[in-house]
Amino acid sequence: MKGLFIGLLAVLGVSSLVAARLQAPPDHKVVWISDDNPRRKEQIELFENEQTSGALDTPGIAANTRSGLKLDPNNSGMEKVIVQSIGGVGADLFDCYDQKSLSAYVRSGVALDVTAALKERGISIDDVWPGVRPCFMYDGHVYGLPCNAGVDTLWVNKDLFASTGIELPERRPWTWQEFLPLAHRLTLKDRDGRIVQYGFLADWGNLWTMCLTQWGGHLYSPDGTRCTIDSPEAIAGVQFAHDLIYKEHVMPTPVEEASLSGQGGWGQGTLKWFGAGKGATALGGRWWLCTLRDQTHPNANGRETPSTLRLTSYECPHGPLRQFHGYGRATIVNATTPRAKQAIDFLVYLSRKPYNDLVNAQADALAPMARFCDTPEFLKNPSYPEEDYNQVFRDVMKVAVPEETSIFADGQAVNQIINVQLDLVKTDQKSVKDALHTARVKIDLEIQKMITSDPTLRKRYDALKTNGVAR
Repeated sequence: MKGLFIGLLAVLGVSSLVAARLQAPPDHKVVWISDDNPRRKEQIELFENEQTSGALDTPGIAANTRSGLKLDPNNSGMEKVIVQSIGGVGADLFDCYDQKSLSAYVRSGVALDVTAALKERGISIDDVWPGVRPCFMYDGHVYGLPCNAGVDTLWVNKDLFASTGIELPERRPWTWQEFLPLAHRLTLKDRDGRIVQYGFLADWGNLWTMCLTQWGGHLYSPDGTRCTIDSPEAIAGVQFAHDLIYKEHVMPTPVEEASLSGQGGWGQGTLKWFGAGKGATALGGRWWLCTLRDQTHPNANGRETPSTLRLTSYECPHGPLRQFHGYGRATIVNATTPRAKQAIDFLVYLSRKPYNDLVNAQADALAPMARFCDTPEFLKNPSYPEEDYNQVFRDVMKVAVPEETSIFADGQAVNQIINVQLDLVKTDQKSVKDALHTARVKIDLEIQKMITSDPTLRKRYDALKTNGVAR
């Protein structure tokens, strides 16, 4: 199986390089690998205006060639980015969504350490939301800057509350135990006992991660030398997430999700079902508005008219700890690019007020620099006066915790192990305790493989053990 995987990766690498070579010769623009969200066009136009005006130039440093920016949404994917970059045909910039991918980029040598370059340009990361830092920081070094920052809150469909005669809850921090009675009242069945409306919808990966955090569980020990995902706290948190499906039944089982997938809605997964009115509340981020704002539906004449979905958002319920899982998207500079200075111009742009204000106005999650969310413009967008709940996202972002990382573990291998075990929990094929125990054993083995293959890491690991820090 290992040989087959290596063979497939080699084929992918050759195919990527051949495809890149067959493309038209690149123009003078810096190439950015990101998704094809329509908001990217406006973000690129603003960057080019900033670049042309000289706003990105720094006194005392020669002005960079004003190259412009070109979006490439077709070459994303960690393996493709790494192979093309090593082959000398990679993009100048590429997006990164988590520490697992960033660790692979750094270890393969395709992520440029821009710590000194950003300091030279007067850019500080002190104002970046802590929850998004693992997307661009690894082992104390900076490899890019975030494009946005996010945290999940509780989306509410006002019409479904009204149709069931239930008043909207008070805006305040609340616990899952306070939320559950409400979720039960909002879960409706037809005459045959089939659920036609769920009280709560959530992506499983986001849900169990947040519950683990709120119950005080951790993926690693404080020094990162061992996995602790099977601690009593972690088990209790994931068990609660499982119970929302199988004990409380206020959210759909995997079988019920499959049924929902064939029905109408917008976007994918939880966002799609929530937009279709299949759930009265849902766990999701501010970036959902990128889809929800633009939705239309056919009227009686068959013409598309704007959606009339009436929404608001609340702080998500919490467990023993009032904290939430932070995330985001960062842009990394390719270490093999011959246009590093022009690429770093883009990072400077990401740190500036014009870009951060644009992200907030677009609702492309939250601006990555926290201070640009403490503005009246963030709280109230005149173009969307009905969105009077933006303060919720800001308040929750302030208590968001970042993804846990360890330099001693291969992030991609850890991610695969956890996904396999937690999928078994979601489908009710394995107990939470057994699944997390298996995950812990396998991840500890991965740590040992990592330090065995890297003498430098081994030395750091042994030093922690010798000093009694690892426990």
